Amino acid sequence: MKNFKSVLSLFFLVLMVSCKVGTNTEKLFNIVDYGAVADGVTDNAVAIKKAIDACARSGGGKVIIPGNGVFLSGPFDLVSEMELHVEAGGTLLANPDTSVYVKSAFRENQGEGTVWIGGENLHDVAITGLGIIDGNGIKFMGEELEDSYELLPFEVKDPRPHVLTLVNVHKIRIENVTFRNSAYWTVHLIGCDDGVINGVTIDNSLKIRNSDGIDLDHSKNIRISNCNIKSGDDSICLKNRREFKEYGGCENIVVTNCLMSSRSCAFKIGSENMDTIQNVTVNNCTILESNRGIGIQNRDEGVVQNVLFSNIIVESRFFSDVWWGKSEPIYITAYRRANIDHKDAGWRFPEGATEGFVGQVNDITFRNIQCRSENGIYVSAESPDKINHILFDGVSVVLNRVTAYEGGIYDRRPCEGEGLVKAKTSAFFIDNANDVLVRDCDIRLGANPPLNMGELVHR
Repeated sequence: MKNFKSVLSLFFLVLMVSCKVGTNTEKLFNIVDYGAVADGVTDNAVAIKKAIDACARSGGGKVIIPGNGVFLSGPFDLVSEMELHVEAGGTLLANPDTSVYVKSAFRENQGEGTVWIGGENLHDVAITGLGIIDGNGIKFMGEELEDSYELLPFEVKDPRPHVLTLVNVHKIRIENVTFRNSAYWTVHLIGCDDGVINGVTIDNSLKIRNSDGIDLDHSKNIRISNCNIKSGDDSICLKNRREFKEYGGCENIVVTNCLMSSRSCAFKIGSENMDTIQNVTVNNCTILESNRGIGIQNRDEGVVQNVLFSNIIVESRFFSDVWWGKSEPIYITAYRRANIDHKDAGWRFPEGATEGFVGQVNDITFRNIQCRSENGIYVSAESPDKINHILFDGVSVVLNRVTAYEGGIYDRRPCEGEGLVKAKTSAFFIDNANDVLVRDCDIRLGANPPLNMGELVHR
């Protein structure tokens, strides 16, 4: 028995040593060891690239932004089997010099920003840590206006950097890190598969236009959970941009336990959708101080189908015409896109076409949604066949005025025809849609009801 105990003790000792050795042999690449300086002034892009190159040569590992200051950097790319780890107390800050941003975020379409942190055709990529990735967004803005910043003019290329742009990456993990102050979109996943975004904070200026939180573009099998997202533009948006059409539809998306706030739409599907967006579940979320709460905005030939929203609180209010939306807590529209002279007008229609058409929105369920808003739920299409089988089950709407805006208006932008539509305020305004069922829903007026009240349910 004594010998048995000795052997057992030796076994556990060897096991503990093995575990300790395994932990300590993790391949770490601290950017300071490659020349990075935490002074908030020096561009550390070269040092960061050296650390990433060393990580790639070793077969993968963890590139560390240490927690001892601000590391300014221009653009750089991630590699496969790499974890970019930003330690608590550390900040990675985008270089405010527009001349260092040369790669378009949308390939040949140069009118919608550039790439800061990028990566393409990769696998097993992670961004983690309790530190901060700061897009330095206000440095790229013009004059501060009442509820937005003026956008600086440009000729061909909009130099504003997107914070993170990943294209065709399999297996992505983004956890716990804070993104803030983006000059354009913050996290853009294009043609990506099998991704987890968990515990992330996105804290953008509510005055910066186009500062989306998370954009899933032609991506599949993505889970977003436990995130806190504040953004001038959409907090979370699903889409299929024409520039990346080879990656197919956006599908199998789960969003849960998130807190969102937006000057545009907190959770949006569209407006860019040239393929299919389907199999989407959004559950247990809270939307506060937003222009719109939940929006499905189909403007292209793609289809939106099989979407479930449940157990969500929505608080929405009016903002100025700078921002799309007119305080609709839930918004479903299907209108063809207008042909206008715009910075990226050539990329809005199928190749060779000068006008488009709009696909269907089918089988959408809203269950147990609590809405408190200055305007009502809006469902509208250019023809009845474009919106089919919509269920509002256990949805409550409290209409209460909290701003000085007059109301009596709904927003269809961007669309062919009238964009801002004047109409009486209804809790449910349903126009040109097939099979819309309103079941066990509750409608109430707050202490300050809208000035332009119409019938509570308009069909």
